[in-house]
Amino acid sequence: MMESYDTLWDNCLTIIKKNVNEKSFNTWFKPIKPIRHENSVLTIQVPNKFFYDWIEEHYLNILKKSIYQVLGPSGQLEYKIVVDTPTKVHEPKPFDRKSIKNPFVIPGLKKSKIPSNLNPKYTFKNYVEGDCNRLGKSAGDAISKKPGGTAFNPLVIYGGVGLGKTHLAHAIGNSIKEYDPEHNVLYLTTESFTTQIVNAIKNNTMDDLLNYFGLIDTLIVDDIQFLAGREKTQDIFFNIFNQLQQTNKQIILTSDKPPKDLEGVKERLINRFKWGLTADVKPPDFETRLAILEEKIGEDFAKIPKKVTEYICFNIKSNIRELEGVLISLMAHASLNDKEIDLELAKEVIQKFITQENKTISVQNIAKLVADHFEVPMEKLNSKTRKRNVVIARQLSMFLAKNYTKSSLKTIGHNFGGKDHSTVIYSIKTVQNLIDTDSLFKDTVAELEKKVEMSLLH
Repeated sequence: MMESYDTLWDNCLTIIKKNVNEKSFNTWFKPIKPIRHENSVLTIQVPNKFFYDWIEEHYLNILKKSIYQVLGPSGQLEYKIVVDTPTKVHEPKPFDRKSIKNPFVIPGLKKSKIPSNLNPKYTFKNYVEGDCNRLGKSAGDAISKKPGGTAFNPLVIYGGVGLGKTHLAHAIGNSIKEYDPEHNVLYLTTESFTTQIVNAIKNNTMDDLLNYFGLIDTLIVDDIQFLAGREKTQDIFFNIFNQLQQTNKQIILTSDKPPKDLEGVKERLINRFKWGLTADVKPPDFETRLAILEEKIGEDFAKIPKKVTEYICFNIKSNIRELEGVLISLMAHASLNDKEIDLELAKEVIQKFITQENKTISVQNIAKLVADHFEVPMEKLNSKTRKRNVVIARQLSMFLAKNYTKSSLKTIGHNFGGKDHSTVIYSIKTVQNLIDTDSLFKDTVAELEKKVEMSLLH
């Protein structure tokens, strides 16, 4: 009995799964549906043309391998591309460049003169990449070289306030213009887009507006969450979106949440937002925050001591905008008050940005951090053992407890098997001597101090 097309495709997927990582498999192969098998030809259905282009470009050899093994040397693969016919809200007239009226009130507009509204300061050169934004940055690199020709269309960048979504969107636009100066990029906020819609309705120039957007090669719309509740604007945007997609134009959107969580936005529009790639931008980790500050210091500011930038990054972690605000405020205080930029000034400035500079940490919390670092069981720190690694861990715990808690020497000693205060003093002096004489040990202490300080922020 001839095997069903479902079984044949399942066999292909088994082979494919062994040759790609799980994320790629789930993204590019799970959505495919087998629909027919006739005369050694297996037909599969893919969601859209961009999906087809991507798997053909990146996974053709794997597909050939799986078809060969499942169907034999004569096996072939055919595609059926889903064509989603949109509900027509407004059918634009064919483009007529001679009669077009520019909704931005620039008479005699020609394609090469469309203003992009891009901020030239936002580029990839000053965009710091980290784990928090790598997916969006990588997609942006690919789009820059081939706008409208990748699977990332639309590209939806989402994340909280001040995390660099707008910077990334502008950077992609500027990079596209760098590769091709004749490419028409247009950046708009959702608010300014809505204003254009309102003006077009008032002036009865909706056809001109739609034709104008037809001249755009890459459209970037910031903060699409503000489309919520604006039904007429959504209808027009739906029409423009389809118009650009059908002519292989690039669309880039930013939002404070993923498309599936957008409230007050029509389902048909949300479905289109999900056609391409949705990339989140998370709060940056400590290393990325430090790299961002160092980028800013190198670009606009005088040299700031490393311990100061580290202190700022330990205490400000919610978003990039706040990091930059602290840095600017620090420089202003130093300049206006003729002060040296040091840790004390940084502490003074940061107090204005956070309601509580540090949380408290217990002696036992510190002991746990040190025990984990040295891979020593916690109970060993309270024992009488004289093994060197345990003794060092115990002494270092006492040293850090003295510096980071308000506990008395007696209380600290009590937490380590009832040691008296003279033992605690001896331990603190021993650690300080090792810091002064052993650079490797000094680095270990510095690393543990960072861990303690980071724990104060959680």
